[in-house]
Amino acid sequence: MKTIAAFLLACALPTLAWSACSKPMSVAVEDWPPYSQIDAQGRPAGLDIELLQAIFREAGCTLVFHQDIPRQRRHLMHKEGQLDVLFAASPTPERQRYSWFTVAYRPETIGLFARADDAARFAGIRSFGDVLSRRVGLLAPNSGWYGDDYGRYLADMKASGLVQHFETFDQGIRMLKANRADLILGDVGAIVYEAQRVVRTPVKQLGFVPNQAPVHLMLSKASVSEADLRTVDAAIRRLEANGTLKRLRARYGLN
Repeated sequence: MKTIAAFLLACALPTLAWSACSKPMSVAVEDWPPYSQIDAQGRPAGLDIELLQAIFREAGCTLVFHQDIPRQRRHLMHKEGQLDVLFAASPTPERQRYSWFTVAYRPETIGLFARADDAARFAGIRSFGDVLSRRVGLLAPNSGWYGDDYGRYLADMKASGLVQHFETFDQGIRMLKANRADLILGDVGAIVYEAQRVVRTPVKQLGFVPNQAPVHLMLSKASVSEADLRTVDAAIRRLEANGTLKRLRARYGLN
């Protein structure tokens, strides 16, 4: 695990009227453009990184970036209090046992995509029950929440050998391009970015939208206090009210 020391955001200013966080907050930079990545200069970059920086600066808190932590390990470290913050998260009863959830800070749409020249034959898919009954091969991220319908059918799709998991969207789109499966599931912005700018393979989104909802920051209950949650929530609300978060999201075409 590498710490990007040059990007500690020490922003706790004594003149602020609200309380700063009780400790520096650690977060992992994911390989997930356009939301999170390490840029050509070795710096954290992307929409979620910019939103995090703005939120924690407004809160008067210090944010510590780490890299080279695989997705599944990140979640285990978070549960154990070794990684304070996860971003782009959807609340679930299981997660709420070990994490605080902030107020929402941006919207998210989960989509289902096919190769553009093959998409017409999947136009009738309206649920993952259709994926299962038609025995359609599916590529999906190796962890995360992608809606109730996906959760309902995931075990049966796995038992039928229909699901292959990927770690990064670059890997997932390359698997789709190589005909490893017929469909790919994931965040619409990430799939479009990878398909158009990185792997350069035409894809088409199906009409079925598995999930569309605001996303939140997760703060580990093992390492972050409820007072810290209130501090971060207040910062998000102020930045939403003054238009700062909206302007950042608009730069990436997401509002």
